[in-house]
Amino acid sequence: MTVNAPVAKQRLADRLLLILATALLAAGIAGFYLLHDQPQVVRVLTVLAAVAVAVVLAVRSAPGARLWEFMGESRTELRRVVWPTRRETLQMTGVVFLAAVMVGLMLWFFDWVISLAIGAFMGLGG
Repeated sequence: MTVNAPVAKQRLADRLLLILATALLAAGIAGFYLLHDQPQVVRVLTVLAAVAVAVVLAVRSAPGARLWEFMGESRTELRRVVWPTRRETLQMTGVVFLAAVMVGLMLWFFDWVISLAIGAFMGLGG
């Protein structure tokens, strides 16, 4: 890849694109409230159009392009994941639930024993 523009100009161009995208997004949101007398469809379409154009502008910047590439690679990795079957999911959920109940019972038992010991030590047990 050849770079014709200096790095400083590219950074400035990226910043300007991101600032413009942010301003456009803010304008779309402001338009939603300023067009309060228009039908809801028009107001929502205004915001959606502003978001779409803002995303296109942001993706044209270097950070936006890197983010877009990262999202594509993440999606590819997500397809490679071996997801558990329904049966495995239910079994593991059951194991976690059973472990939580067992720990809860253990904590209740230890709390009860300690409470009895403290009560006996302080002479509160009747």
